[in-house]
Amino acid sequence: MSGLRSHAPLLDAYLTYFESKHTAFTIPGHKHKASLLDEGLGRVVDSDLPLYGGLDEIKLTGKVLEKAESLAAKLWGADWARFSTGGSTHANQAIVLALGKPGEKVAISRTAHRSVLSALVLSGLEPIWMSPDVDEKTGVPTGIPLAEIERVSTLNPIAILLTEPGYLGTISDLKPIIEKAHEKNIAVVIDAAWGAHFGFGKSIPPHAISLGADAVVTSVHKNLPGYSAAALLLVQGDLINRERLNQSFETTHTTSPAGAPLASIDGSRALLEERGAELLDELVRHVNAFKNSVEATLQYKLFLSPSDFSEARFDASKLVLQTSSIGVSGVELEKKLQARGIRVEMADRDTVVFLTTVADTTQDFEILTSAVTDELLALKSSPRPVKISLSWSVKPEQVITPREAYFADTEMVSRDLASGRTSADLIAPYPPGVAVIAPGERITEEILSGLIATQADGVRIAYATDPLLQRFRVVK
Repeated sequence: MSGLRSHAPLLDAYLTYFESKHTAFTIPGHKHKASLLDEGLGRVVDSDLPLYGGLDEIKLTGKVLEKAESLAAKLWGADWARFSTGGSTHANQAIVLALGKPGEKVAISRTAHRSVLSALVLSGLEPIWMSPDVDEKTGVPTGIPLAEIERVSTLNPIAILLTEPGYLGTISDLKPIIEKAHEKNIAVVIDAAWGAHFGFGKSIPPHAISLGADAVVTSVHKNLPGYSAAALLLVQGDLINRERLNQSFETTHTTSPAGAPLASIDGSRALLEERGAELLDELVRHVNAFKNSVEATLQYKLFLSPSDFSEARFDASKLVLQTSSIGVSGVELEKKLQARGIRVEMADRDTVVFLTTVADTTQDFEILTSAVTDELLALKSSPRPVKISLSWSVKPEQVITPREAYFADTEMVSRDLASGRTSADLIAPYPPGVAVIAPGERITEEILSGLIATQADGVRIAYATDPLLQRFRVVK
C-alpha cells in the first residue's frame, strides 16, 4: 500500500472494497450498478458504500472503525473519539444529551449553532446564556470573557458550552476559562465545527483538547478535505460520563452510516498527521499574500488579521473581508463574484467570508485575487461605520424553556402583534445560523425591526415558519 491508506484503516477498507469483486445481496439497493439503469444516477450513487457490509463485515468483525477512532483520539490527545456521518449537528446533540437530566442547567454561548438549541429541546436541559464581547470598531464578537464564566458558575451549571472558533474566526481566551470551570468540576464542551485544523501549523491556534477542554466537536468537512456531514467528537478526562455518551451518540446517529464520510475522516486524520503543519503553513502564506495584494491595490485595510486580536485569538487561515471599510455591500459583492463563477461562504451588508482550506491551490488564490480586486475597484465608495449583526448583539429574554416552547400550543400572529409575545420558532440569519430569537424567548420590537432590516439587506432569514417575516409563530 502507498499513500495515506497505509495508515488509515477506514480509507484502506473503502478503496479495497472497490478493488475486489463482489456480488452483493445486501443494502444499499443500488448495488453499485445504478449506472446500468441510468448514467446520471449511477454517477451519484455508485461510489456509495456503507459501514456494515462495506467498510467492514455486517458483524463488524474487522473493527476498522474502532481502529480508526483510536488513531484519531491519539492524534488529538483525547481519551475517546467517535466518527459521525451526521455532521457537528449530530455530535452536538449527542454530547448535550449525555450531560445531565431534564431541568438541569448548562451555560451556553449565545453564538451557539442551531443544533445546540435543538439539543436543549431533546434533552430538557435549560440554558444560561452567555454574551460575547463585541469589538465596536469591527463589529466582530471576540469571545466569551472570563467575567461571564465567573457569573454563570455561581448559577450551578453542569457544563459550559462554547463555540470556538466563532464564525468569523475569533476565539475566546480558552485556557483560563477552562481552568476556572474545572475549579468547580464543571465540564467544558467546545463546538469547534470551524476548527478541525487547529493545533497544526505554526500560525494556527491550538486545539481545545490540548488546552484542557473535556469534549470537542468538529466538522471534518469544513476546514479539512472531508466528505459532507463528516464530523468528529473527542473526549478526555472523567467529567463526562462515557457510557452515557456512547448511548446518546448511538441514539441520535443513523443505524446505516455511509462509508465515504467515515473513510474521509480517517483519511483527513492521516493527512493532518503526515503533512498537516506543512499544508497549513502554506495555506496561511497564500491567505496573507492574497490579503496583502488586495489591500495594497485598494489602499485600505480590508481584512481581519491575527494582529487585530490577542495572541492565538484569531484563525490565521480565515478570510474575512469587511466591506464597510470601502462602502461596499457584501451581498452585492457576492453577486458579482457569483457571476464570475466564485462562491463565498457568507455575505451580509458589511462582511464577506471566504472559506480557505488546504485543498485551495495557488491558481485558486490567483483567480480570487483578480476577481475581488476588480470588483472592489468597481464598487468602492466612501467608508461607512460597521453595523453590528443582530446575531452578536441581541440580549435574549427567556420566558419559558426551549423544550416547553417546542411542545406548547402555538398560533400565527401578524408582525404588528408579535412584539411582546413568546416565540415558538428559532429564527436566524443564515449563514451563520446563530439565533436572533430562540423558542421560549420574548419577541421585541428591536428583534422584529432588526430581522426585517437584515432581510432587506439581502440576507436569508432561516427557520422561521413564515420566511417572509409577515407573520410569526408564537406560544398561545
